[in-house]
Amino acid sequence: MSKKTEGRPTPPTDKTAAQLVTLRAQIDKYDSQILEMLNKRAAVAGQIGKVKADQGGEVFSAAREEEVLANILGANKGPLAEVTIRAIFRELISGSRAVQKVQRIAYLGPEYSYSHLAALERFGEAVAYNRTGTIAAVFEEVNRRHADFGVVPLENSTDGRIADTLDMFIRMPQIKICAEIRLRVRHHLLANCQQSEIRRVYSKEQALSQCRNWLSKHLPHATVHPVASTTDAAKLVQTDMNAAAVASRQAAVSYGITILCHNIEDSPFNETRFAVIGPTDSAKTGADKTAMMFQIGHTPGSLADVLGVFKANKLNLTWIESFPYREAKGEYVFFLDFDGHREDPKVRKAVAALEEMCDEVTVLGSFPVARAADE
Repeated sequence: MSKKTEGRPTPPTDKTAAQLVTLRAQIDKYDSQILEMLNKRAAVAGQIGKVKADQGGEVFSAAREEEVLANILGANKGPLAEVTIRAIFRELISGSRAVQKVQRIAYLGPEYSYSHLAALERFGEAVAYNRTGTIAAVFEEVNRRHADFGVVPLENSTDGRIADTLDMFIRMPQIKICAEIRLRVRHHLLANCQQSEIRRVYSKEQALSQCRNWLSKHLPHATVHPVASTTDAAKLVQTDMNAAAVASRQAAVSYGITILCHNIEDSPFNETRFAVIGPTDSAKTGADKTAMMFQIGHTPGSLADVLGVFKANKLNLTWIESFPYREAKGEYVFFLDFDGHREDPKVRKAVAALEEMCDEVTVLGSFPVARAADE
């Protein structure tokens, strides 16, 4: 082979060219069939929406959507990967919901914040997103029925509970959790300059905290500055040539900023759990959690007695937090969730026992167990 032709693609022969034509014709045929089936499916979804409307039911059903995904993933034999199938059906389900009714989803904004990414992971693109400035505003939008559902952060694997969310559940116990979203949070260093030229790093306080060791090691000369959101941090980089942002990959793409370093979070297991809140919780799927909050008196062993109820009923606790009750000095509200649905007999038995023991018990909702998704 001469140097002039070395490395160049081999020109197709008449045989390979004919093969390509045949294969591409098959692709075109399958595309037409897929499109036809998608629209037939959407038409059936529209009929389901009419039945639900007559019965006063909600368009969004976390339990049913989990069932659909489980059926599809169980039947998938490749070559498409599970993550691809999930993405395709997320948007298919989102579009099918929109045929019935365009859902209004409130979230803690702005766009491309992690709350926004979590909302996209759960609801897809075919909804009307309503970004708000605070977690309290998300609850208010749902409570006033300005939004059908809201997405709020509940806890982070590195920084723990999200205090503003827990406080709002105390203030609005009528709001229920109908689904959870687990998002593996990948932080990236965004800048339009060289790493050695960075003098300031902007991000949301929690994001800076989750990258504190990386930043101190790799950017010891830079000062860190908390801002309202990771997206606001990305916007600041557009006007400050010696600044960097800790933000999402989507924010970098949206605002045209270079990603200097990927995955700078200190823990490779960094994950934030979000709650989807609404007027009601979810139907039973067989793989569920139940969340609740309770208050107990200041007596020796009272918390141990409460926890003993879960042990006696063989209910596995998956999360527990104590939170100061701001309406009374020295009082605490306990939040927890556990495996099982509120309709399960042993859960009913446990809740009844807790109502006898505690000053106050509120079941915040039952919902399907979620799998972690990457941002």
